[in-house]
Amino acid sequence: MSGTAPFDLYVAPGFEPVSDRFVENFTEHDELAAAFCVYDRDDCIIDLIGGWADKAKTQNFGQNNLVPVFSSGKTMAALVIAWLADQDRLGYDQEIRSIWPEFDTHGKGRLTVAQIMSHQSGLTGVTDPAWNVNDWYDWNKTCTTLAAQEPLWEPGTASGYAPVVYGFLAGEVARRADMHNRTLGQILREELCETEGLDIWIGLPEIHHERCAYMCKPPAPAEFGEINEATRVAFLEKGSSPGGRDITEWRKAEFAGSNCHATAKSLARIQQVALHERLDARPCLSEGTLAQLHKTRISGRNLVLPFDLTFAVGYMKNTPNLFFGPNADTLGHSGWGGSCVFADPKTGLSGAYVMTKQNNTLLGDVRPVELIKSLYTCV
Repeated sequence: MSGTAPFDLYVAPGFEPVSDRFVENFTEHDELAAAFCVYDRDDCIIDLIGGWADKAKTQNFGQNNLVPVFSSGKTMAALVIAWLADQDRLGYDQEIRSIWPEFDTHGKGRLTVAQIMSHQSGLTGVTDPAWNVNDWYDWNKTCTTLAAQEPLWEPGTASGYAPVVYGFLAGEVARRADMHNRTLGQILREELCETEGLDIWIGLPEIHHERCAYMCKPPAPAEFGEINEATRVAFLEKGSSPGGRDITEWRKAEFAGSNCHATAKSLARIQQVALHERLDARPCLSEGTLAQLHKTRISGRNLVLPFDLTFAVGYMKNTPNLFFGPNADTLGHSGWGGSCVFADPKTGLSGAYVMTKQNNTLLGDVRPVELIKSLYTCV
């Protein structure tokens, strides 16, 4: 089957241009399947789905389909850490060595929770030349290796994006801080997702794998510009990513920095937690925790990605690139291939874009950028 893509389109009155832009993405950018959803507090004001869930284009892509959103899922780790902070299980300015004593090597122990969550650890990947894809699937081995590893720059002085390592640092801190010694993925499900019926997973149980849509890989490698050691270790070494293993094992594993599976609607909804103290009359995060979550932690040229970037705790802030709309204080994050999430404290809007056809754009994929632009023409 081929031809015109199937669509399921809902927008609140006044937001019709967003729906038009979404459909245009399929003709202008050859989308295979995509979804874009926006919430205004408790109200879903945009819910757009289109395309096919399979390569042969015989199955419609729908509300029940999951897709991996890669680094857009880093915001889930940020929200778990925020929840732990709100429970007084850790503090953003707390030194890592007080939570994870073994991490106190080569000057890394004085790093704070906020600093590792804003990519200031000096660990962008594993530098051991013997490291291979399978090693990432051994949680204890990976954390022991990272704790002992010498950083690539003085910790806390610069930001270098850590695509996979971020999830292990956040995950080990979360596990040690949690009263019940749960993994980050377990905390996410039990404290933030299950009560709200949100379809978001870090570590996807095999029973849900049949809901995953086919992913079309990008046609060319990403362009990193001038390659330095931090970039090479993060992205370009043979063992820099766990993605080369069997897809079933990859989906089941917990890589909080890189293998979150979700729907756009659930991702858009959970981003409201980053904006409000209460939703649906339920408490979320306290005013103090929200202020800490939004606080700028570091800004400037990233040592890994070829961009000037500003980081809060686990989120990119919108300046200077404005990938997530016109407002400078918007929190957001992009994921490999094109996905993104955002939470705008000025308008109270949160949103998510997911897709199955990956581009090689590192940040600022044109498809969600154009959707978000069309959204703000309606606000």
